[in-house]
Amino acid sequence: MMKKKWPTHSILVIAIVATWMKTYVVYHTSFDMKIENIMQQVILFINPLSFLLFIYGLSLFFKSPKARNRYIVITSIILAGVLYANAVFYRFFNDFITIPVLFQTSNFGDLGASAKESIHVMDIFYFTDVFIILIAMKWLKINEKVSLIKPAMRRAYFVLAAAVLFLNLGLSEIERPQLLTRSFDREMLVKNIGPYNYHLYDLYIQSKSHAQRALADGSELVEVNNFVRSNQADPNEEMFGMAEKRNLIVVSMESLQSFVINNDMNGHEVTPFLNSLTKDKDTYYFSNFYHQTGLGKTSDSEFLLENSLYPLGGGAVFFTHGENTFHSMAESLNEEGYFTNVMHPNKKSFWNRDMMYQSLAIQKYYDVNSYEVDEENAVNWGMKDIPFFEQSVAHMKEMPQPFYSRLITLTNHYPFTLDEEDKLIPEYDSNSNTLNKYFQSVRYMDEALKTLFDDLKEQGLYDNSIIVMYGDHYGISENHNVAMEQYLGKEITPYESAKLQRVPLFVHIPNSGQGEEITETAGQIDLRPTILHLLGVETAKDMQLGADVFSEDHEEFVVFRDGGFVTDKLVYTKNACYDNANGTEIDIENCQPYIDRAAQELGYSDKIINGDLLRFYDLKTGNLLLDEAEKLNP
Repeated sequence: MMKKKWPTHSILVIAIVATWMKTYVVYHTSFDMKIENIMQQVILFINPLSFLLFIYGLSLFFKSPKARNRYIVITSIILAGVLYANAVFYRFFNDFITIPVLFQTSNFGDLGASAKESIHVMDIFYFTDVFIILIAMKWLKINEKVSLIKPAMRRAYFVLAAAVLFLNLGLSEIERPQLLTRSFDREMLVKNIGPYNYHLYDLYIQSKSHAQRALADGSELVEVNNFVRSNQADPNEEMFGMAEKRNLIVVSMESLQSFVINNDMNGHEVTPFLNSLTKDKDTYYFSNFYHQTGLGKTSDSEFLLENSLYPLGGGAVFFTHGENTFHSMAESLNEEGYFTNVMHPNKKSFWNRDMMYQSLAIQKYYDVNSYEVDEENAVNWGMKDIPFFEQSVAHMKEMPQPFYSRLITLTNHYPFTLDEEDKLIPEYDSNSNTLNKYFQSVRYMDEALKTLFDDLKEQGLYDNSIIVMYGDHYGISENHNVAMEQYLGKEITPYESAKLQRVPLFVHIPNSGQGEEITETAGQIDLRPTILHLLGVETAKDMQLGADVFSEDHEEFVVFRDGGFVTDKLVYTKNACYDNANGTEIDIENCQPYIDRAAQELGYSDKIINGDLLRFYDLKTGNLLLDEAEKLNP
């Protein structure tokens, strides 16, 4: 008796269903996407289907069954790779890959330790559909009498694929209006249109942004300029020039979040030196200060500091727009006679810094070649913080004064590994190896910062300097919420997660006698005007979106790169509005004016970067560089 043959295109159907079901399972096992109702669950279920119908359906144009099967297998491997790459990326960044990130190849070698920590043995699951397809090809007896599907049937097939896509988009528009026009939140995009369509959309957005520069002209800056001028904050007269002509030392504290400040871990003080600064008579400590970085992480925090503009939503500005015209804090200080430099014991090409620092008008970059690195003082990412600070202060001693030195620490970087002699407190005891090691790594960095202050005093640089230290971005992502709930003793809701984006900011002015804790809500975008005003540098003509935190006109409004925000009264995150006083979810209408304002600010910043609009702006006069624009904005 002959074995029954399966229909001609059974392999195609199996491939579509297998990849579809695998993708849906991955949604629930690999990505922490909040599903609030049945509609969202339905959208999540159907959103991979239209793309899979189309991409696998191209096999219908192959006449040979062998070629058709080969195409299906290769496609399934590529799609599995894309989904797996997003899963691994999500484990650390709690976000999805973008096109610019894929081209940041100069970073890949240095990311080895982080990548290794994010790869698990069970990851073979992500290729389950490939194995199913291969098994089906081997064991199923397929009817191959019909070698090529009829054109009419093929058209009907692709009409079905289009119908599924439009159904998906229609439901998404009902659930999330203006989804594709207000795409600051990548999770929202993936949740509604699926990971594969998301990458196509990302490709479109990146292509569009690259075209913007070629088509841009100065007239686009008129509206932005009017917005900046109308929201400008005048400096505080008492604080303006308080540190005039002092050396400026800015320390980027890697991955440091505020939840460790004035806190302990199982009885062990985590940041004893920083804790002492929160009560120091010469230190302003900001306890409601937020990072505003995106996928560029540390490089984004540098960008915010230097330019008071938001980072891009889809990649690091340092990579995508490294040759733009910028009016950085370093450029302003160059004009004031400062020797501007960055100190970071890593390869100069990491985050494209060697190119970007030229665009930021930084005079010298002390990279890894400026330091004596050996087996004893090396760490995964370059050099341990204590010897880094020691050698950096030695460099400062040789610099012309006044100088602006920006120091980027390294040790407290994921995966937070330390040598035994650097472990000053025990590990934590949660289910997260990352959080467990984080406390030890932070404790080491705190000790290194104490060393920095001591060395500056010893070398005679302390008294004539102002020292600004800030956390550059989060260290513990939402993937470790269970462990964080154990440590903090409370549930990590979206509201609490937003509040955990607070990072410490210290402004230390030796011998000023004017230190206090400041609870006003502020963010990294406010650093540039704040620091320049303390140094007595006017910024009234600068194209910046932040404001001096000491100004009476400073608005308590911090915008996150995904369109969320925090004010003194409200928190908006994950498409929900919360009362900032108690974390209670309230009607979203309370947040709507600020939602629109956040989108406006992010849009203006993106327009400046994507169009390279500052090439049309004269920083000295505050005028646009086109006759027509100057008439509109005299």
